[in-house]
Amino acid sequence: MIVKFSVENWKSFRNQATLSMVASRERQHGDRVSKLTKYRTRVLPIAVLYGGNASGKSNFFEALRFAKWLVVEGTRPDQEIPVEPFRLDPNQERQPSRFCFELLIDETIYELSFAVTSDKVLEEKLVEIGATTETVLYERGDGKIRFCPRLQEKEKEEKEKDGFLDFAFRGTRDNQLFLTNSVSQKVEHFRPVYDWFAKELTLVGPETGFTGWDKYFDGEDPCLSTLEEWLSRLDTGIARLDWEREEHQRVNSMLEEEVKKGKTVRLPDRTLVSSEGGKFVAKRLVTYHPRADGNEVKFKLMEESAGSQRVVDLLPAFLDLSGEGSRRVFVIDELDRSLHPLLTRKLLEAYLGSCSTQSRAQLLLTTHDLLLMDQELLRRDEIWVTERDGSGASDLFSFSEYEDVRYDKDIRKSYLQGRLGGIPRILWCGALASPSLSAEQEGEEKGKDGL
Repeated sequence: MIVKFSVENWKSFRNQATLSMVASRERQHGDRVSKLTKYRTRVLPIAVLYGGNASGKSNFFEALRFAKWLVVEGTRPDQEIPVEPFRLDPNQERQPSRFCFELLIDETIYELSFAVTSDKVLEEKLVEIGATTETVLYERGDGKIRFCPRLQEKEKEEKEKDGFLDFAFRGTRDNQLFLTNSVSQKVEHFRPVYDWFAKELTLVGPETGFTGWDKYFDGEDPCLSTLEEWLSRLDTGIARLDWEREEHQRVNSMLEEEVKKGKTVRLPDRTLVSSEGGKFVAKRLVTYHPRADGNEVKFKLMEESAGSQRVVDLLPAFLDLSGEGSRRVFVIDELDRSLHPLLTRKLLEAYLGSCSTQSRAQLLLTTHDLLLMDQELLRRDEIWVTERDGSGASDLFSFSEYEDVRYDKDIRKSYLQGRLGGIPRILWCGALASPSLSAEQEGEEKGKDGL
């Protein structure tokens, strides 16, 4: 779970902005807030980000995407780090971008922080946070690294590995995180943190398909029947899903190269390409609709409405989140894209209904759907707003920061009235003038119309 995430000097975020998933003192919906007994704290299962267009919601999402990429994949030897500092202040462009995570992994909280420019990693630090103490596992800066004495002592006990941490650091490039290289060098001390980014954190953009979720569509997974039941409940008209299989002797050269490495390649049209028995196999997702005579009609998924396609893409995420013992963290940008508000709310109600004080799954999302801004559904500390100031810099804050936002208050009305920030500052709203008319002609035309 994400306990806290901070970003600074990234795209529209000039100053540090922090999303805290630590629950406030409010009692509303307390039965679904994760309880960390060891740390005497509680962590929220959901955060919903609102804000006007260009306020920074998607930039916050992109900060998480960048951090995951840098940890899991990282740069090539000759590659610049694709960091994007705040560009509206010339001083900030020369400063590093900073990222800091507090993560609950296997009931232990870790803090991973790093500062990067396009050329190099300037700082990097990993801390293990105990109930009463903190242990710096490693700290990198000025071209050097300092390891926790406990790890170094353990190395000496395992004589064949003595000095391997220093060896792994010497092999870490300037444009690479030590965490990333240490795992590639088979250093196991920090793998839980790496694995969290690689396996638990999943980011879903507005155009993202079902990448990584094809296990639900292999025809054997028991969750497939649940998914199909949900498709029926949500009024998509889809009775069931299946794969349409095709075998090919050859595919295009770039695709062939990836498939020969043993990878399953996912194409934008919901087609999976893999290798089986020396042949290239393409499996395309198709839907079936009931017909009046009792038979079924097959459709390509691309022939379904944009809303139905989005539902098919998102449902596996919600099934995964709601699964018993799930520790997945899904971050979804523009959850409501192509979805009816009632459908979006039903998805969130189903997920939150599965949460308890023992849950460890988490959902972060951005949206414009005001139907979700309801205290019967969400706590005040679960509703966040991004807002851009006059200098173009974004900020992030929670409704729980407002003392006058009571649990019985209509926060949707207050938000739309601008009392809570995070709405577009529309300076003029009128009929669009014809570009072919001069200002004088436009005035004459208005006079004719009696305006």
